Amino acid sequence: MERARAHRRHLRNWTGRSWIGGAVAALSAAALTITGLTGTAQAADINVAKNGGYESGLSNWTCSAGSGTTVSSPVHAGAAALQGTPSGLDNAKCSQSVAVQPNSTYTLSAWVQGSYVYLGASGTGTTDVSTWTPGTSGWQQLSTRFTTGASTRSVSVYTNGWYGQPAYYADDLTLVGPDGGGGTDPGPQVPATPGGLSVGSVTSSSVTLNWGAVSGATGYNVYRAGTKVQSATGTSATVTGLAANTSYQFQVSATNSAGESAKSTAVAGKTSAGGTDPGNPGNPSVPKHAVTGYWQNFNNGATVQKIRDVPSQYDIIAVSFANATATQGQLAFSLDPAVGYASAADFKADIAAKKAAGKSVILSVGGETGSVSVSNDASATAFANSAYSLMQEYGFSGIDIDLENGLNSTYMTKALRQLSAKAGPSLVLTMAPQTIDMQSTSGEYFKTALAVKDILTVVNMQYYNSGSMLGCDGKVYSQGSVDFITALACIQLQGGLAPSQVGIGVPASTRGAGSGYVAPSVVNNALDCLAKGTNCGSFKPSTTYPGLRGAMTWSTNWDATAGNAWSNAVGPHVHSLP
Repeated sequence: MERARAHRRHLRNWTGRSWIGGAVAALSAAALTITGLTGTAQAADINVAKNGGYESGLSNWTCSAGSGTTVSSPVHAGAAALQGTPSGLDNAKCSQSVAVQPNSTYTLSAWVQGSYVYLGASGTGTTDVSTWTPGTSGWQQLSTRFTTGASTRSVSVYTNGWYGQPAYYADDLTLVGPDGGGGTDPGPQVPATPGGLSVGSVTSSSVTLNWGAVSGATGYNVYRAGTKVQSATGTSATVTGLAANTSYQFQVSATNSAGESAKSTAVAGKTSAGGTDPGNPGNPSVPKHAVTGYWQNFNNGATVQKIRDVPSQYDIIAVSFANATATQGQLAFSLDPAVGYASAADFKADIAAKKAAGKSVILSVGGETGSVSVSNDASATAFANSAYSLMQEYGFSGIDIDLENGLNSTYMTKALRQLSAKAGPSLVLTMAPQTIDMQSTSGEYFKTALAVKDILTVVNMQYYNSGSMLGCDGKVYSQGSVDFITALACIQLQGGLAPSQVGIGVPASTRGAGSGYVAPSVVNNALDCLAKGTNCGSFKPSTTYPGLRGAMTWSTNWDATAGNAWSNAVGPHVHSLP
């Protein structure tokens, strides 16, 4: 959603700067190999690269201009990965000299993440090789092969990024072939026992546990009364399904491919007595079919209004937006004087009045320029703690995730799980991804939605500012039509979300977005097509979804600017769905 202007630009089909394209085109085809090469290694072949998992920092590696470091997140496996940061005329090349045998074939592989990441080998004595990816938001394996020359005894293997591009990441690099005399890394060792196990937040049915990271561990097992109850990849977990006002004993162990450590010293955690959640007193339930509207905590030319002015057709009001602080993952919120509240108490009173009328008022995180980053365990905890604190302070019923500048599914899932454990079952959790974010279940937004499906209220995807997109039938549809809405909603419905978790997000007026506005009648036709199989365009879903949640708009302010035409037309239609 837009903070300061009425439209947002979304970059699609980007082919890169012209000078990057020229540099790539200039690479010799003979020097590039296709990723994913496979081959049958001889029995004597070993991994002759050292510290390819970067578990020992940068030992065995040399990075140009001090461009390399190791990080704990993101990692492909283990507890560390390489981060290379290009700057100026340096492309963040990190290399290692490896002993090899002459006239021998080797396979070089690594897992990488980021924009323009290269993997290669030089000094082979034959044809030096490299392979690359133009960019990936998740881990991708690169692989290439080469044969050493008649007198080659060592080669240099390397990764690098590209000039002017962001940091890249690499992990689990291997060079498999005959031993050149340098041997291989020793096999993994069973990790040490985790320390620092402690109890975090508790509810009447859950206990959150935290512990210290263990070097070389790839996961952790959580035990209750000596019985394993769940696994975790990070250093926290929330054990659910517990009885109220009951004490439990917990332990945790560390695991990797070599085995499992001993269990930690036990800690006791007691659930709360239950009853009304003190942080969210009187949270109303969201109706079966609901209308969501974003309320602007700023003035960008739309009608300025107070929460009390939002029409009653809106069931969920998303206050836009929470802000990031200097602490990664932490949220803050303050009223903009431009919206006209005399005090924070007046604003809180409006929220309480809406809740008394059966409406949910939630806090939206992100927006077009929002840059809240949740990419490690500490930031996930900071997110959950600060979000819950704001819910308690203002009376918000939940939060909305509207992060348009990147989202890490692993750690956002952890953050939302921790928040859910604090807020309890009355938490209202919504999302507003862009269309590109929900094209595939492999996308970070889609992965997050599916990972928190049991606590997710609704995903109101933004069917605007996107141009043309693929529908679930593999055909391309242009925005601004019934087909565009129904064929893209179908992807979410077939991808694993429940109908009750799918909503249609559109602008309230032509001024509410840069492109993609549709008349309220088009929204209603799309709702009918999905819920009842009527008023469809050329695309008709193979089944109906009568439980479809409803519709969302940006924003209640732009709706008011247009005389509330959107909510007056779409609101009653949503509420009359079967």
